[in-house]
Amino acid sequence: MTMGKQKLLCEENLRHAEYYGMLGTFDSLYAQSKEGREFIDLMSLMLKRENILLAYRNIKANTGSKTAGTDKLTIGDIGKLSPDEVVQKVRYIVQGTEHGYRPKPVRRKDIPKPYDPTKTRPLGIPCIWDRLIQQCIRQIMEPICEAKFSEYSYGFRPNRSAEHAIAAMEKHMQLSKLHYVIEFDIKGFFDNVNHSKLIRQIWALGIHDKQLLFVLRRILSAPIRLENGQMAWPTKGTPQGGIISPLLANIVLNELDHWIESQWVDNPAVNHYRPYVCKSGSVNRGNGIRMVRETTRLKEMYIVRYADDFRIFCRTKTDAEKTKIAVTQWLSERLKLEVSEEKTKVVNVSRHYSDFLGFKIKVVPKGGKQVIRSHVADKNLAHKSMKLTEQAKRIKSPRPQYGEARENQLYNSMVEGMHNYYRLATHVSQDFNRINRAVMTILTNRLKNQKGSRLAKTGRKLTNHEKERYGKSDCLRYVAGSGEPIYPVSYVQHKVPIGRMSKLCCYTADGRRGIHDCLRINMYMLHLLMLQPIYDKSVEYYDNRISHFSAQWGKCAVTGKSFETLSEIHCHHIVPKEHGGTDKYDNLVLITSNVHRLIHAKTHETIEKYRVMLNLSNSQLAAVNALRNKAFLPAIN
Repeated sequence: MTMGKQKLLCEENLRHAEYYGMLGTFDSLYAQSKEGREFIDLMSLMLKRENILLAYRNIKANTGSKTAGTDKLTIGDIGKLSPDEVVQKVRYIVQGTEHGYRPKPVRRKDIPKPYDPTKTRPLGIPCIWDRLIQQCIRQIMEPICEAKFSEYSYGFRPNRSAEHAIAAMEKHMQLSKLHYVIEFDIKGFFDNVNHSKLIRQIWALGIHDKQLLFVLRRILSAPIRLENGQMAWPTKGTPQGGIISPLLANIVLNELDHWIESQWVDNPAVNHYRPYVCKSGSVNRGNGIRMVRETTRLKEMYIVRYADDFRIFCRTKTDAEKTKIAVTQWLSERLKLEVSEEKTKVVNVSRHYSDFLGFKIKVVPKGGKQVIRSHVADKNLAHKSMKLTEQAKRIKSPRPQYGEARENQLYNSMVEGMHNYYRLATHVSQDFNRINRAVMTILTNRLKNQKGSRLAKTGRKLTNHEKERYGKSDCLRYVAGSGEPIYPVSYVQHKVPIGRMSKLCCYTADGRRGIHDCLRINMYMLHLLMLQPIYDKSVEYYDNRISHFSAQWGKCAVTGKSFETLSEIHCHHIVPKEHGGTDKYDNLVLITSNVHRLIHAKTHETIEKYRVMLNLSNSQLAAVNALRNKAFLPAIN
C-alpha cells in the first residue's frame, strides 16, 4: 500500500498539536502532573506563539466561532490578520493593558430546552478574542487536569464519550449485579458553581500560577449583557457557551468522583488484600472486594459521571438510600450545590428503567441470567420524532435559502446522526420504527404530483458510504426529480457499547498509538515551514499552508516530488486574489517554485524555459494547465 492511499487513524486535536510542535509540551505537563509537581509559570506557555496559533487552529472550524459576541466580531475577522498580529493581540489583551486582563461582556441568549420548549437555559457567548484566550488556557490546563481526573468521568474529556459511560453503566448493572441506581440531578449546576471553591480546587490540582488564576477569575466574573440590553455581574457559575466551561465543570465535580471512590474502590480496606495480576497485566481486585464485602460494613458504590449528569450504583436498597442522603449532604456542604429532591431518586433496575444520556436501561431475566434491555428514552424519542417530522415537511415546502435537495440532505444527516448515537440501545430499531411510520406517512402524502407519489425505488447512484450503510434496505426511497435518497429511519442495527481502553491517553507516546498515527512526513521540514516568517499574509493562509503540507505528504501537487528545501515550497492561490480568490484551504495548493513560475509565466521564452527544466509528463502538464485556467491564463500546448 502506498503512503498516499494508506488509511491513518487520526484524532483531530492531536494532529493540530503535531502541526505546531506542542505535543512535547503537553506530554511534559501531563507527566509532571502525574508526579505531583506544582506549576508556577504556565502563562509563558499559554502565551507561547505556537500555543496561540494552535488555539486559532482548534476553534476556527467550530460552528460557534462564526457567532458574533458583543463586539460583533467572528473568527473570520481574526483570520484576516497576520500570525504576528494575532499573537501580539492576544499577549496585549492578557498582559499589556493597565489593569490586567478584562474580558468583554458576554452576550446572553436564552435558548429553549430541547425536551421542554416551555423552559429555557441561558447560553453565554463570549467575544471571539476572549474565546481564543480561553482556548489557549484550556490547551495548557487540560493535560495537567487529565493526570488528576477520575477514571469514572466521561464527559467533555479527550478520548472519552457517551458510549464509554453507557458501557460502564451496563457493566455495573449486568456483570456486577448492582441493581440499585441513584439518579442525581443538580439544580442549575453551571449557574451555581462557587467561584472561590473552584479556584481552590484548581490550586489543589497543582496549578499555582497566580497570574493564570487571576485571568480565570476575570473570565468567571465577566459581565453579562442580557437580551434586554441590561448588564449583570455574576458572582457564581460558569457560563454555558464558554470554551473553558466544560473543563472547569469537570474540575468542580472531580472532587465528588474521588470522594465516591474513597468510600469503596480506593478504600484502604479494599486495597489491603493482595490483588491478582492477570496474564494481560491488568489487576483483578476481586478477592479483596469480596473479603471487604463480607467482613466490613462499608457500602459498595460506584459512580459513572458525564459532566453534571451522574449515577451511583449500589448493591442493596438500604445502601442506596443512605448513599443518596450522604452524597446530597456532601454536595451541599463541600461544593455549595443543591440537589433536586423531586428528580433525585433510587431506581431498582431489575423492575424499572433508569434514564441516562438519552437512554432508558434495565436488566431482565433471560436464559437463567440477567441481561441488559435498553430503549431510547421517552422524552428523547418524542423530541427526535418531532424534529424529524418537521424536517420531512420541509422537503415538500423548502426554505428559500435551501431548496428541496438541500432540505433532503439535512433530513438524511439528522437520520444518520440519530443512528450513530442511539444504536447503543438494544431495541433501537423497534423505537425508531414508530418514528418511521409517522415520517413516511407525511412524505407519502406530501410528495405527490399528478402521476401519484414522488417516492421512487430508484434514484441517483449512492456513495460508497450510503451503499454500505443503507444500500441493502428494502425501505430505501428516492425523491423523483432530484433523485436524492430518503434514509430509512428504522433501518438501524444495535451496537454493543464498548468500554474505554485504559491504556489510551492523548498525552503519552504509548497512549497515542491506539488512537492516532504520527505524521509520516518530513517533520523537520514541517516545523521549518511552521516557523518561517511570512509577511502580508493572513493567519488563515499560514495555517492552511501547514495543512496542505501534511495533506500532500510533503510533496508537490503537480510533480509529486518531495520538498527538499524550504525555499522551493510555494503556496499557490488557485483563484488569484485579484480575481476574488481567498486564503481558504480549498483555494490553496503547495507546489515547487519552478512549477509556480511556469503557472504564472506569460512569455513564450519563459514558458519553454521552465517546461524543459521540469520535463513534465502529459498528466503533469494537464495539471499545470488546469491551474493556469483558474488563474485566467491560456493553456500551454
